[in-house]
Amino acid sequence: MTILGPLLMAALWIVPFFIANMNDEKKVVAVVDETGIFIDKFDITDKVYFVYEADLQKAKEDLSKGNYTAVLYVRKMSYSIPDKAVLLYSDKSPGIITQSYISNSMQTILKNNLLVNAHNISKEDFDLINRTSIKLISEDIRTGEKSYTEIKTGLGVFSGILIYFFIFMFGAQVMRGVIEEKTNRIVEVIVSSVKPFELMLGKIVGVALVGLTQFALWIFLTLAIITTLQISMPNVFKSPDTEQVYSSGEKIPSADQLQLQKLQNQEVRELITGLFSINYGRMISLFLFYFLAGYLLYASLFASIGAAVDNEADTQQFMMPVTIPLLFAIIMSQFVINNPDGPVAFWLSIIPFTSPIIMMVRIPFGVPIWQVTLSMGLLVIGFIFTTWLAAKIYRTGILMYGKKVNYKELWKWLKY
Repeated sequence: MTILGPLLMAALWIVPFFIANMNDEKKVVAVVDETGIFIDKFDITDKVYFVYEADLQKAKEDLSKGNYTAVLYVRKMSYSIPDKAVLLYSDKSPGIITQSYISNSMQTILKNNLLVNAHNISKEDFDLINRTSIKLISEDIRTGEKSYTEIKTGLGVFSGILIYFFIFMFGAQVMRGVIEEKTNRIVEVIVSSVKPFELMLGKIVGVALVGLTQFALWIFLTLAIITTLQISMPNVFKSPDTEQVYSSGEKIPSADQLQLQKLQNQEVRELITGLFSINYGRMISLFLFYFLAGYLLYASLFASIGAAVDNEADTQQFMMPVTIPLLFAIIMSQFVINNPDGPVAFWLSIIPFTSPIIMMVRIPFGVPIWQVTLSMGLLVIGFIFTTWLAAKIYRTGILMYGKKVNYKELWKWLKY
């Protein structure tokens, strides 16, 4: 899987580009418009081309001959657009993307027509309205620097999901490893040389190091494969052309095109500036701490579950209480990003069972040092306590065979 994993992940990103190129069929739509509102108003794209017809019957005949993909028929109507005023005829499905494009284009054209005709707006003012956009820039009053909220939100959520993925995947590996050793009776030989507590810690630490090594190789090899293919086949992975072409064949005026390019370049520069504004040294160091501490907390519980059962099918009743805090943290992260400094975010980033995920969601927004210190301290205490608790179950359960264990039995083992 160390070699196969990157190939599969790279294929997950690469294959859609090849499929999109193979499925690069242009849709030709005939427009029969009795209102005259939409004639010569649809924008031609790389995927959809519009032809304007006057006779509906002739358009239908051409559709049957395969000359058109679909026929768009617009009846006489008012601006309220009554039901069945717009019909799309086709002998095969034109596709949801094509239908959505036509529907959205008609809504835009209708709104524009209302503005120009009903409210007597000049063409120049109308063009100015379409070009005008407002970009809200948030600034931290304490530092005077831009906040880049969108970038911080994406980085925080990505870090939290990554922590969840690591903890769950590697914790489950620990549990399966313990079950395998117990089922094969290998553990009986091992515990004759080491203490059960040492064996449990060795299993947890060993899987963590192997998992981190494998994941680092996955990232490196996946990026290497994708970069190599992008360089060797640039035409396959090219970005779509942003230049618009109208139905009359007239391109965007040069001034508008320059303005569009300027806005795009500005957005790219702001994105790069926002990415460089993040303190990645702090992010990576805290990420490693919360991963390792959170993993130690949950892996010890997974190890105790593996020791308490004889096969993986019996783990389900014990897995739910362990996984619920992780799932709860992932669900609550969407509320935390809306108010990263609120009381809910604070308490969830302090409680050891949810702090690895929630604190990583909060870190990009800036968390006071005392809250980070308190969270880290409680998490260390938490994983020491859960390791001690799990060791009591592990010590007894590792040599128990053929007995269905329940929560009452686990409570007895904890009191031994």
